[in-house]
Amino acid sequence: MYTGFFGLTSQPFSIAPNPDFLFLSPRHAEALAHLRYGLGEAGGFVLLTGEVGTGKTTVSRCLLQELTDKTEVAFILNPTLNELELLAAICDQLKIRYKKSDASLKMLTDKITNRLMKNHQGGKNTILIIDEAQHLQPAVLEQLRLLTNLETNTKKLLQVILIGQPELQQLLQRQDLRQLAQRITARYHLMPLTEQEVQQYISYRLQVAGCTRPVFTASAVKKLFLLSGGIPRLLNLICDRAMLGGYSQQKALIDAGLVSQAASEVLAIKPQPVKAAWPVWLWPLLTLVALGIGAGLSAFIW
Repeated sequence: MYTGFFGLTSQPFSIAPNPDFLFLSPRHAEALAHLRYGLGEAGGFVLLTGEVGTGKTTVSRCLLQELTDKTEVAFILNPTLNELELLAAICDQLKIRYKKSDASLKMLTDKITNRLMKNHQGGKNTILIIDEAQHLQPAVLEQLRLLTNLETNTKKLLQVILIGQPELQQLLQRQDLRQLAQRITARYHLMPLTEQEVQQYISYRLQVAGCTRPVFTASAVKKLFLLSGGIPRLLNLICDRAMLGGYSQQKALIDAGLVSQAASEVLAIKPQPVKAAWPVWLWPLLTLVALGIGAGLSAFIW
């Protein structure tokens, strides 16, 4: 709606994980480097964690864009599955045919193993990416570990990327998952953006959308950082609503007031009531009254 008003070719602050809009802050660049390293020749499990909305999924999509046709990928977005359902989901993603009526752990495991061997013989890699992996049950994680047992002298035939919230780190500290934890070859925790990176993030996304002029004032950027905590998803939500507000008020420059209003709408932030301050002239009067009371009490006692 507001793209034409601000001279944009696309919506700059969509919450969809579009790799074209990925701002590679030093943290995001390091996260991507860890994923690349973990998928090296000897890689097994790779772990990427971070708070909600920090850009984990977008980083993984950026990695997918770098992969060639020599890599077959299974991407699971809903990991609330049992062991059998997980294996079936992997088969579906890799387009492995099987009879659902005959599905069993052994049958599906054999099917996946055969595909892994076939891919390896054909010079192809196989990668499994699981998003929201903090929801995986310990028994399902153990099933994943068993799948990665298939290996040559130099590499695992199945490489697994686990993406999740900080709770995933706690889950992998369980004693019964220590074997899987020891197979993690790379791990990275993605932190929110700094205030300087928030400024760069906003400018970058506007530039990708076709706008090179400033749209947010310096005070607006500071307010955005304070209200979002540097979380990219929250930044997108607030910026998008603030620009809509700017369009509705015909303001080409977004100030801190518009940002606060936008945040109250999308994040349900209630404005704090302002306490009435006592007039300055009242303080000396109160002091005199207190001294008078003190003097009166002294005279009464004596």
